[in-house]
Amino acid sequence: MIKTRLIRLLKGSGKYIGYQVFWQWCALLAQIAVVTALCGLFGHMADGGADAEQIASAAAVLALGLLVRFVSDRMAARASYLASADVKRVLREKIYEKLLRLGTSYQEQIATSEVVQLSTEGVEQLETYFGKYLPQLFYSLLAPVTLFLVLKRVSFRASLILLLCVPLIPLSIVAVQKFAKKLLSKYWSIYAGLGDSFLENLQGLTTLKIYQADEKKAQEMDEESQHFRRITMKVLTMQLNSTSVMDIVAYGGAAVGMITACREFLRGSLGLTGALTIVLLAAEFFLPLRLLGSFFHIAMNGMAASDKIFRLLDLEEPDQGTKVLEGDLLNIELKDVHFSYEKDREILKGIDLALPSGTFVSIVGVSGCGKSTIAGILTGRNRHYSGAVTIAGMELRDISEASLQQKITLVRHNSYLFTGTVAENLRMAKPTASDAELKAVLEKVNLLGFLEEQEGLSTKLAEGGSNLSGGQRQRLAIARALLHDTPVYLFDEAASNIDAESEELIMEVVRELAKDRTVLLISHRLFNVIPSDCIYMMKDGVIAEKGTHQELMARGGEYAMLYESQRALEEYGKEGVQA
Repeated sequence: MIKTRLIRLLKGSGKYIGYQVFWQWCALLAQIAVVTALCGLFGHMADGGADAEQIASAAAVLALGLLVRFVSDRMAARASYLASADVKRVLREKIYEKLLRLGTSYQEQIATSEVVQLSTEGVEQLETYFGKYLPQLFYSLLAPVTLFLVLKRVSFRASLILLLCVPLIPLSIVAVQKFAKKLLSKYWSIYAGLGDSFLENLQGLTTLKIYQADEKKAQEMDEESQHFRRITMKVLTMQLNSTSVMDIVAYGGAAVGMITACREFLRGSLGLTGALTIVLLAAEFFLPLRLLGSFFHIAMNGMAASDKIFRLLDLEEPDQGTKVLEGDLLNIELKDVHFSYEKDREILKGIDLALPSGTFVSIVGVSGCGKSTIAGILTGRNRHYSGAVTIAGMELRDISEASLQQKITLVRHNSYLFTGTVAENLRMAKPTASDAELKAVLEKVNLLGFLEEQEGLSTKLAEGGSNLSGGQRQRLAIARALLHDTPVYLFDEAASNIDAESEELIMEVVRELAKDRTVLLISHRLFNVIPSDCIYMMKDGVIAEKGTHQELMARGGEYAMLYESQRALEEYGKEGVQA
């Protein structure tokens, strides 16, 4: 069971497999020497006694053989470790490089949870395949031949019988392989599905608690876990049954060889020394293959994992643009843009939108109308669109992702903050930024005073910035975006789900930024978009209206109705608070 593509991918690990086989072979030769010396000594003793020279010679061979065996085992273990380490490094590098080539749009083709599983459990399974199974496979072919060449001079018949019984173990392995491959493929599919559910439920645990839906999700997880338990038990049952078959074949074959040697001894055609040598070494014909059978099931799991890994590595990569955006005057234009996450459900239905350099443009509309999809397209996350998207006259697909990220900064309502200090999070946007620059952007978002009451730039952040309030987290994300200092900024609901004070502070920063940058603001709250140079009102995936706030209000269409309804709700809320 050798997958040639896998071998080619990890050809650098081949030398460690060779080292391991060599040292295992050295250990076998040492064992043969020890057994031969001891059996010779017993033979002399049975014939009337052994002199001091014969005893000393046997003792020397025993000591040297044990030393060689010890050194060989240690070196084989080291070679196995080096092969395993090399496999993990290479595979994880390949997966990482593939994700880089897929770019920010990789989630269109594969779930993040599956990538994590393949990078961890999948790679670990292949570590065993290279570090244990393949070396054992080659050694299992070499050991019986070596033993036959040594023992045929003792008893050709017994050694030939032992050699002929050896292929019975590989035949039993082949018989199991077809069934095992199908079963393990199903196992990995269920395992990946369980991982998806677990990650999703873990990320949404707070929401589940709020709506008291955690018990229902727990029941669903229990059902999935039971399904996974059943398939796991089937895998273990298959492994146990095949192991039992291999034990019968291995020890049965050794027994046949031993019986043949004993019969020759009783007939007088084989001496005591030869009979003892064959009896003691008969099991060595089969033990390497028996151990190979144990590794076989892990290797089969590795093969199933490798299929998943190759599916990832074979994912179609988007055309990598090579053009570089120059300067800060970047006119952005969308013409007849269509986009679908699913084939039967179109999200954008022919969008025409202009974002001239140095302007403040907003996109508004009810939830689900396609606003955030446009931001995903402009940042390269949503690649499979039709129509034309141009930046500075260049088609978006032709622009390199690195250049795009250097010119456009996206700020979302859930921009992530990492565990570490405030300074470390800010310097992701500009690694060379001085403390003075960091403090300047914090001052702009009104966070500097609060942080100086803590530990300043060294203030520690918990996972996701959970030790800050929602408004503080968002303002820190805005500060990081300001430090990135790009000519174009996209704010996708950047002021949602936070308190009114933080929202006003953020909108003040956005309005200030719009004075000398190109800003696209996506907002559900129409009050925030009033100063925009142009507002696009979206409905059901199309541009329903466009114009300034005053023009849209005078028109009395969709925008005006939505604005008036929001204002009425806000005034009603204020009256309720005053009452």
